[in-house]
Amino acid sequence: MDPTRNDPWARLEEMRRQMDRAFDRALGPREPGDQSDLVTSNWTPAVDIKEEPHRFVVYADIPGVDPKEIEVTMENGVLTVRGRRALAERAAGAGYTRTERPRGNFCRRFALPDSADPERITARGSLGVLEVSIPRKASTGRRRIRVQA
Repeated sequence: MDPTRNDPWARLEEMRRQMDRAFDRALGPREPGDQSDLVTSNWTPAVDIKEEPHRFVVYADIPGVDPKEIEVTMENGVLTVRGRRALAERAAGAGYTRTERPRGNFCRRFALPDSADPERITARGSLGVLEVSIPRKASTGRRRIRVQA
């Protein structure tokens, strides 16, 4: 019995990626500078995004991922969370009848609003959930500008 999960959607997604690569080779990338194909993901963690009065919070489900294998970066208004869940050895005859838990690389990107303060972003993990806190910049409020004659 093959312990690999039969997922027809994964097969369709892989076929789409192969078609995209073939078109990119023939016609060039879709947009100049588009490097999204450089990051390959074997799986995608589920994410919740919460907006609070003084911050935005991103919660990502990443059970079994070593915190040393997680990288959180902020560049040009885009928050990137990437990492790796180690590939466990599955020896033949180890007793697996089903394997559904994804392993390998993951990457998620989020465009942040201008009100986000990239200098004060923090991240912490607990019980398999990564919490990325993105504080808002101090608001200066509305200001009237006097027009001089």
